[in-house]
Amino acid sequence: MQTITKFQIKPVTTPVEQELFLDVPARVYANDPYWVPPIRSSEAKQFSPSNTFFEYGKAQQFIALSQSGEPIGRIVAAVNQRLIEKEGQPVGVFGFFECISDFDVAQALLQVACDWLREQGMTVVRGPIDFSTHNGCLFLVDGFDSPPMILMPYNPPYYPEFIERDGWYKGKDAYTYNFPLDKPLPTEFEKAYRIACKAGITFRPIRTKGEEFEADALKVYDLLVRMFTDNYSYSPQTPAEFLDKARSFQSLIDPDVFPIAEYNGEMVGMWMGLPDYNIALKHLGGKLDWLGTLKFLWYRRQIDQGRVIYICSLPEYRRKMVSLALIYLGMQGGIKKGKPYKRAELGHIYEDNSASRKLVEAAGGKIHKTYRIYEKAL
Repeated sequence: MQTITKFQIKPVTTPVEQELFLDVPARVYANDPYWVPPIRSSEAKQFSPSNTFFEYGKAQQFIALSQSGEPIGRIVAAVNQRLIEKEGQPVGVFGFFECISDFDVAQALLQVACDWLREQGMTVVRGPIDFSTHNGCLFLVDGFDSPPMILMPYNPPYYPEFIERDGWYKGKDAYTYNFPLDKPLPTEFEKAYRIACKAGITFRPIRTKGEEFEADALKVYDLLVRMFTDNYSYSPQTPAEFLDKARSFQSLIDPDVFPIAEYNGEMVGMWMGLPDYNIALKHLGGKLDWLGTLKFLWYRRQIDQGRVIYICSLPEYRRKMVSLALIYLGMQGGIKKGKPYKRAELGHIYEDNSASRKLVEAAGGKIHKTYRIYEKAL
């Protein structure tokens, strides 16, 4: 553990301080073999006034600086009005937290975020949540022996130790599951696919070109809103927000691991899988310039695993075996001839989502990593 005897915490108000804020992760993870540097330009865009979040929320960035002016920690306190309206209580969030292994620095960052949220009238704070759970959330608390998959968080083991030492308590845990692809699914899943087809459910890959992609993306958005509105700390996105993020992944989708289920033209379920692009992104150093693009194209050839972000079906179609059928199709797509996938990781799934957990475990999934969101009364 490091000890910084003198440091200061200050709000980020200048372009120079913004650059120092973005520098913090590289310092924290300098010797960590599992860290995947975020794309710096994408992270900077989060704090641009053009970010749709600032139409309904507000935030304040803070940075910790050593006596010599080196960036040693950061945090963002945010008020998400949609989350407040959905939950009916003044709950604020903190996110984008990074800190060297010095408890005093971490505690000071958490304190300044809580103070700012208290000034905004919040009575509860929750995190880590980067503005909203769609954007990024959770601390890793178990499973530090491997790199994170695409769109999953990663942090040093001392983050949960520090926040618990500061008096925070568990809000909720979430799990990811490991799926080896060298073992066949139980026969019940193929049977479920046949039952679903006989019941009138049709299946197809997501479309990835032009207007067809945007039409499918909006159907995915509608399905997710219907499925996850009651999820812990969920706050609704607008269609425009969802489309903007979807477009950034359009060229990265593998349709063979993104089957959707329809009934009379309505999307009623999906298996949303993505190749684990973190394997390539790890080599970019956070820069997606022309050289970074070349590196990405080169290293993406090493991708041999994927992440399943969602398996879901509308409740009224579960008796038609849609979820089991989607698992069958998703797994079949992953092991098609010529596919590189050797394993998949599914999740995250919250600890109290027993229906989803039972389904995943029945398919052979084993808990791989554990994550946590913390809370504290202000």
